[in-house]
Formats: sequence, C-alpha cells, structure tokens
Amino acid sequence: MPSRGRTVAIALGVTAGVVLLFFVTIWVLMSVLEGGGFPGGLRVAVVELEGIIVDSEGVVQELTGHLENPAVRAVVVRVNSPGGVVAPTQEIYTAIQRLRSSGKPVVASMGSVAASGGYYVAAAADRVYANPGTLTGSIGVVMQLANLEGLLKKVGVGYVVVKSGRYKDTGNFARPMTAEERKILQGVLDDVHNQFVDAVARGRKLSRTEVLGFADGRILTGQQAQALGMVDALGGLSEAIEEAARLGGLPEKPRLILPRRRFSLFNFLKNQLGIGGATSGLHELPFLKTPLYLMD
Repeated sequence: MPSRGRTVAIALGVTAGVVLLFFVTIWVLMSVLEGGGFPGGLRVAVVELEGIIVDSEGVVQELTGHLENPAVRAVVVRVNSPGGVVAPTQEIYTAIQRLRSSGKPVVASMGSVAASGGYYVAAAADRVYANPGTLTGSIGVVMQLANLEGLLKKVGVGYVVVKSGRYKDTGNFARPMTAEERKILQGVLDDVHNQFVDAVARGRKLSRTEVLGFADGRILTGQQAQALGMVDALGGLSEAIEEAARLGGLPEKPRLILPRRRFSLFNFLKNQLGIGGATSGLHELPFLKTPLYLMD
C-alpha cells in the first residue's frame, strides 16, 4: 500500500493538473468567444464602435490590444455612430493613429450612420469604406442649453446662485445668456470645430480649404462623401475586411478576430473578479454639466 505521503503527493499532483487544465480550457474558450478562434495564425481584427460615443475606454483597450498582438496584421473599425462627446472621440482617433504608426493598416467601415464624431473616428483610418446610403458628414460641434427663466417666474420659483467667478454659472437656465458668455462659448465651439477640421484634413490628406468646403454641419450620403474625398470606396464590411487583408499582406479571405461581445465569458469573468477600472463619465462643463457634442 502506498504511504500516506505518497498518497498526498499524488492527490496534489492530480489537483494541480485539474486546475491547469481548467485555466487552459478557459483561455481557449476566451480566445474562441472573443472572436479570435484558436490561437495561431496572422489575422485581421474587427473592432466595433456602436452608438453614441460617451466613453472611449473599451474601444481604446481593444485597439491597444491589437497593437500589441503580433498575430494582428491589420484592423477594421466598424462604425455605426451618430457621434458623441468630444474628448472620447479624440481618444479613439488617437488610438487608431497609433496603430497606423506601428505599421498596422486600419480600414474604417461605415455602417448605417457614421456622422459627426463617428466620421471623426473613421477619418483616422488608412482607408474609409461606406455604403452608398450611409449617412455621414455632419462635421460640426453643438452645445444646447435651455432658458427656463419665464417658466420659473410663472410657477413662482426663485433660483439663487452663489459663485466665485464672473463666468462660473455660464449656461444658467434661470436667466438669459449674456453677450460675453455667448462669445466665450462660441469661442470654445469654434476651437473644437477647428480641431475637427484639422483631424479630417490630416487623416484624409486634404487641405483645410477642401475640408472647410463641406465642414458646415451638413449630412451626406456615402456616395456624396466619396465624391468629396471623404470616403475612398463604396462597400460594406466584407469589402473593408478584404482591403485590410490586402494592406496587411494576408489572403483575400483572412482569419478574423471578431469584436468583443458584451456578454462574453471573458467579460463575465472580468466583472465577477473585479478586473479593470470603472468607466469614465462625460467630459462636461461645470455648471449645467452640458457635454460638448460632435453629434448629428
């Protein structure tokens, strides 16, 4: 009969083997469920940008992961967004630029809508694809503030503000905006609009004069955008993937790393184990907390 010490050693070895097998299985499942399939082989990664842009953390993490992954040769960013808050949009734009600088080509595929901040992001790519009926453009910045002074007086509500600076309550909904305050806010919007124009000109290799010709907030179809040089070619996601593969030196039908899904096993385990920080909030003005939007 085996000694007690030998029995314990065997039990520990079996336990360690089971634990190792468990983590290997989880790793393989994570690779499959995250869209990468089984490890090995050069690939094109697809990243989704869906809905209003209020936070960049998830998309930037994906882009950074593909930047650091030697198996990724090119990236497709699928954009379905009417735009969103300025700073997160710029962070995604910068992350795409980092990928390009590393030598990994990026192709933007614009879906049903890629307007304002959605187009801002797409303009960072090496190549931009749109469907003929994609809604895009809307290059501009907007801030919307309410004036409820008349309503407050009607219902008999007084509103008192104590402030330490002359312009600290700019945007106060209980009084009309002064000419000086409007000038300040207009200056902010003009500055961000100029940043937008510069980003499009830089990404699309157009002159500022060319960009200013269509950077007046107008909505365009994908076909109209192509005629203006905002889009390189008409086509859907499949065509964008094929172009990314070509730019990355891969076969026409490459292996793919698909977008992370919200309810994937990886995200479930990450949430359960408390891995990762909290998402950031809106980039806002101090008084009414009104975000500055690049949005249709």
